[in-house]
Amino acid sequence: MKRARGSALAPASFEALARARRILREQAATQPTLQQAPHKPKSQPDGAVLFRRAVADAVPLPPSGRADIARPRPKPIAHQRQADERQVLVDALSDPWDWEAAISTGEEMLYSRPGVPTAALRKLRRGGWVIRGELDLHGHTGDEARIALAAFLNRCMLEDRRCVRIIHGKGHGSKNRLPVLKNKVRHWLMQREDVLAFCQARTVDGGAGAVIVLLKSSSSSR
Repeated sequence: MKRARGSALAPASFEALARARRILREQAATQPTLQQAPHKPKSQPDGAVLFRRAVADAVPLPPSGRADIARPRPKPIAHQRQADERQVLVDALSDPWDWEAAISTGEEMLYSRPGVPTAALRKLRRGGWVIRGELDLHGHTGDEARIALAAFLNRCMLEDRRCVRIIHGKGHGSKNRLPVLKNKVRHWLMQREDVLAFCQARTVDGGAGAVIVLLKSSSSSR
């Protein structure tokens, strides 16, 4: 049986067909790999870069010539200290003074507020109370001593110090060697409602140059 004329392919056509099929197979084999490749998102600029872009056209202001001084922070308000200072001012407003008492040198400092038991004063004179605080008024003027004494007693009341010692000196360094400050201290202590009693210190505690003061309990005065 004879083949139809023109139906057979030349060898070159077979080679071209085979080459085309090989190329298609290679493309089919590599296509899934390309599709499975991870997609990398584009990196976003950070905040610093965005800020620089935003202010790229900004023009700095010319120097003003004024110094940039930081304002000091306000100090905390000490309410109790303010109250103490107000009380000191109240205590220092009046200073009635008896010059006849100033020249009395032999009288012992001794006082107890009405209602205070005699036993409490006797115990104070014998040194039965433990001294919890001390104020030395040496070198103070009259006004300085008055303010210092009021502030000291206010602090003792806040800290519940019942028995304290006030050193006023014997007056040997004052004019005419009179115990002016000693008598002033006696007068100031008698004005204080928180002072229950006071007496001259024992010799071991200062003698005639100091006074021992018994104060109210801060808990009982609330």
